[in-house]
Amino acid sequence: MRFETAVVHAGQSPDPAYGAVMPPIYQVSTFAFKGVGEPGPFDYSRSGNPTRKALEDCLAALEGGVRGFAFGTGMAAEATALSLLGAGDHLIVHNDLYGGTYRIVTQWTARQGVAVDFVDLRDLDALQKALRPNTKLVWTETPTNPMMNLLDLRAIAEACMAHGALTICDNTFLSPYFQRPLDLGIDIVLHSTTKYINGHSDVVGGALVAKDAAVAERIGYWQNCLGTCQAPFDCFLVLRGLKTLPLRMEAHNRNALAVARWLEAHPKILRVNHPGLESHPQRELAIRQMTGFGGTFSFRVKGGGDAALRMLANVKLFILAESLGGVESLIEHPWTMTHISMPPEARAAAGIAEDMIRISVGIEHVDDLIEDLEQALAIC
Repeated sequence: MRFETAVVHAGQSPDPAYGAVMPPIYQVSTFAFKGVGEPGPFDYSRSGNPTRKALEDCLAALEGGVRGFAFGTGMAAEATALSLLGAGDHLIVHNDLYGGTYRIVTQWTARQGVAVDFVDLRDLDALQKALRPNTKLVWTETPTNPMMNLLDLRAIAEACMAHGALTICDNTFLSPYFQRPLDLGIDIVLHSTTKYINGHSDVVGGALVAKDAAVAERIGYWQNCLGTCQAPFDCFLVLRGLKTLPLRMEAHNRNALAVARWLEAHPKILRVNHPGLESHPQRELAIRQMTGFGGTFSFRVKGGGDAALRMLANVKLFILAESLGGVESLIEHPWTMTHISMPPEARAAAGIAEDMIRISVGIEHVDDLIEDLEQALAIC
């Protein structure tokens, strides 16, 4: 099936009980056995649920993996992925990433006895030097949050495969509509389904999709063991939002690029970080690796952090809030909001500045969005 068909039909045949066209919400904790020692396809909702399976199968089809997994939050998905590691293992993480990921890989993995190195994975020589005999996982995020730097997934996957290390890619910013990491050799795809996958800012969730059956079996074990799975009603909401993903992503992409071009020409803007702009240093990689640029990007305001805060205080249509990927446009300050869990020196080293603003461009009329930014910048 082509992508636009798969989001509607993959994993979602009419319900066999009554022919419901939409997957029903199986809001149950337990399922009856056929007899002693004879469970049906489901026995307990932590281990599996028909509504969740529909979502997991659909996500696997969209990413081109053998099996998908739905979790209660994006961080629950990350915690489950990190459970693949154990004491004495080594984890390599790209040094520019979401603040919540930074927190979990620096604090939680330390309690597991896992060694962590932050490496600029844009530099493939640096990756080769960082790989150790005990390196078990290399963690990527592209485009990065909020710097919008890109990683060459195919090159990273080839280097890690030769070394015997697994790779994971956070694909939240683009969704499988604009980027399919498994096709480029990555082993595991990660999503915060709260964002573009669901797309309506009304549920939190996470997902993992594995390319290899053996890796999928390990993820499934830890999902069941830890109980990090997503509830049936939340899975239903994500499935409902997922059906319009191609339409929404086209609108996000179109609006964001128009806003980015407008901002780049504005005299009060210092820099715009958007991989679709000709000024982006990795635009060639973006065109080669992605089929679109998404709806989220960052920019820096002239006048420092005070000017950025004045702009944030004066937007009227953009909503000052964390998260991204909803139909509505959001605006936020990474230094004090999404990346506050990173120490100041780590934020600065990653390139996050106090004058930086990140926006998630929604599906509203682009002229209204530009007018709102224009009036807010006039006060800076």
